[in-house]
Order: sequence, then C-alpha cells, then structure tokens
Amino acid sequence: MKEQLIELCRLCGISGNEDEVREYIISRVEADSVTTDALGNLIVFKQGKKRPRRKLLYMAHMDEVGLMCKSATDGGFIKFGAVGGIDARVLPGKRVYIGKARIPGVIGIKPIHLCEEGETDKAVKLKNLYIDIGAPDKAAALNAAAPGTPVYFGGQTRELANGCLRAKALDDRIGCCVLLQMLQRPHDFDCHYAFTAQEENGARGAKAAVYSIAPDIAVVVEGTTAADLPEAAHRAVCALGKGAVVPFMDKGAFYSRELFTALREIAEKEHIPWQTKEYVSGGTDAASAQRSLAGALVVCVAAPVRYIHSPSSVVSLQDTESVLQLAWRSLNHFGGA
Repeated sequence: MKEQLIELCRLCGISGNEDEVREYIISRVEADSVTTDALGNLIVFKQGKKRPRRKLLYMAHMDEVGLMCKSATDGGFIKFGAVGGIDARVLPGKRVYIGKARIPGVIGIKPIHLCEEGETDKAVKLKNLYIDIGAPDKAAALNAAAPGTPVYFGGQTRELANGCLRAKALDDRIGCCVLLQMLQRPHDFDCHYAFTAQEENGARGAKAAVYSIAPDIAVVVEGTTAADLPEAAHRAVCALGKGAVVPFMDKGAFYSRELFTALREIAEKEHIPWQTKEYVSGGTDAASAQRSLAGALVVCVAAPVRYIHSPSSVVSLQDTESVLQLAWRSLNHFGGA
C-alpha cells in the first residue's frame, strides 16, 4: 500500500485537472465496469458473489489543492489564485510546476531586507505573492503560463521517522489508494466506487456521481485534519498514530448514527485502532451524497493528516492501514445489513 500511495501523491491533479490521476487509476483498477462521466468522475462497479440488500458506494476524490495562473507583471512574474482552501502562509519559498510542461518555478515574496517595520508581523496575503520562473518580461511569462494554467506543488515525497510519510496531495490520494486496494480483492457483495473530481471546490463531482449511482449507503474515504500540535491543543481534531478516524459529523453533513455505530463496533471487534473527531471541522463528498435524490445514509472513514492542504502534509502509514482494514470490513457488514 505504501508504494502505491507514494505513486499517487506524485501525480498532479488539482480540481478540474484530474486527468493524470484518473488515467493512473484506470490503468490499475480491477473491476467489471469502469466509466468516466462529463465532470471527470471515474465510476467503477465491482461484482461480488451476491447483491447487497442496500446499494453500496465507496467514494474518494482525485483532486488536490493547488494554484492557477491569473496574469503576469511587466517584469515577468506570474500572479496566481488558489484552487481550493490554501493558507497563504505556507506558500512563500515553495517550489511549483506549471502546466503540462511542468515548468519549474518558485513562489516569491518581498525579501525581509526590504520590509518596513512591523510588516513581517502581518499575515501573508495571496495577492502579494508571485511565481518566478525566470521569465525576462511579461510576454515570456504569459507564453509559458497563460491565465488559467494549473500550478502544482513541488517537493519530494519522503518517509519520516516512526512510519510517517511526507507528501503533497495526501488529501485525498489516501482515499484513492484505499479504494484501489479494496478493488484488488474478491468481493462478497456488489459494490460501486466513485473516484470523484472537484471535491476541493464545492464537491461538484460527487453531486453528479451520486446522482448516477443512487446509492442507499455512501462511505467516504478521506484524509482529515490532524491538529495534534501544541498551539492547537484546545481545538484538537484527531491525532496521528491513533488509528482511523470515524467522525460523527462535519460542517457539511451529519453522519448516519446507524453506520457510525456499526463502524465503531467493527473496529472494536476486529481490533482496528480508531478515534473520532473531538472538534468539528471541514467537509467531504458526504454532503452531496446525503442530499442527492431521495437521500442516502452516509459515513466517513479517514486518516488524520498534519499540515493538510499544504505542499508537505504528513500521515502515519499505520493509520492508513487502519483505514483500509476498517473500510474493507465495513463493506461486508453493510452489504449484509
């Protein structure tokens, strides 16, 4: 699983530009039906030994947060906007790659030597940042990075101490990896899978995917905020190394009490480490699934991720394994329930 997660994180696929991730998944998925819809969602069906009493859907989004070129200055510096929720404080000095050509660049900011008194104490604003690709003038910059061109975070994927992994796009290549691992196994029950597009910009892909599948039960597999940091102890969400996260709600959805309880009981019975969120934050594709058509029962299984939505997120590989085990065992439980 670790090797596949690393491969997935190295791919580039900000919202609306998930092609590279989708093609990777298509090349490795083991299923009876694989289709792509107009929004770029990948819809997969895996036939099992029997049909479940309630139609099952497991979901993970392919897209990652990133940037998009907007304009260029006379001096050849590229101005940009955010794609998805990004804290501008993490951006100065970061390596980026622009467009399909992967043009290398670096995000620049006014150097400290030129800052006025008190200026460095203020929050970094996106409008004051720029990308430097070495272009000599505006025309050269726009020729390399026209408005609308996607910008991907750089940085190498590295294994850290104590079984941790540092990478971009852990949200939600973790979920994509878990679903791929599940699809490699024989199924007792029929199951639908959706690798969704544009989750980071309003869960747009999920709306279409859920509408076409019309599930009774939707299980979202995600990466979620880990705030196990000294300065955020009073708002701790979940922590690395404590297992899969089974939240009871987020800012977009109330999770089914039936499914939430079932996941806890499965985890306890199978000795799978798990935790819940102690602080309500974020949102997932679950909101779209819960409200589509006549509605669906939804639940989430997630891996806690530090520094989420940044070029250098960190996850415990032990936690990702717990997510896989819990998601897999839930399939047979929900299929027969």
